[in-house]
Amino acid sequence: MRTPTTVGIIYPDHAAEDEYALAARLLGVDLPVAHVYGTDLHAIPELLDLGAPARLAGGAAALAAHRPRSVMWACTSGSFVFGHDGAQRQVDELARVTGVPTSSTSIAFVAALAAVGVSRVAVAASYPDDVAACFVDYLAAAGVEVVAMGSAGIDTAAQVGRLAAAEVRELAVAHDHAAAEALLVPDTAMRTLAVVPELETRLGKPVLTANQVTIWQGLRLAGATPSSPDLGTLFMRRQDHAHQ
Repeated sequence: MRTPTTVGIIYPDHAAEDEYALAARLLGVDLPVAHVYGTDLHAIPELLDLGAPARLAGGAAALAAHRPRSVMWACTSGSFVFGHDGAQRQVDELARVTGVPTSSTSIAFVAALAAVGVSRVAVAASYPDDVAACFVDYLAAAGVEVVAMGSAGIDTAAQVGRLAAAEVRELAVAHDHAAAEALLVPDTAMRTLAVVPELETRLGKPVLTANQVTIWQGLRLAGATPSSPDLGTLFMRRQDHAHQ
């Protein structure tokens, strides 16, 4: 019997980590989660602290026993808040600790956009405006045009994790834009996997969400290409293998 592909997930605090177990079942892979802890406040100083090298190294150490083929820092805001180049330095430093291909949710969003062949997007963010603006700046530095950005102004990840599916759908639909080729929904604290196919049908475009792109990128880095119609357009396309 073939051993499932293992992608290690470093996840901040507790909110929507059950999405990884759901995806693991759908895809037939192993997605062990190691938690790192800091404040869950959506504020720039706190997010810079959350993504600090020593904290992420602790998460990597907790995953080592699983012998992952790749590792993901499953936090959008705790990566893009460092800026485009800073987010890359963050994962480069973490990769020296993990010893395997390593990436983050912010980097995964850019890779996923390339995979679906679009570069003009709308953003439906849970964050306060100043944090959401950092994501727009990050995307712009990566060559992605943001035609519309809406932010819900939610202060903590715990609050985001309590959003019901209907509230997630409402947030996404309210912040789409006709000129956008795809809709991005950042924040790994938000449960989105179950609503992606419905949103794509309703909006008529790819919908990329934080936990979804994190899982996709981790599998891509591990050289695995499982697909599932239950996880949206991104998981119905041929994946190219990558090394970061």
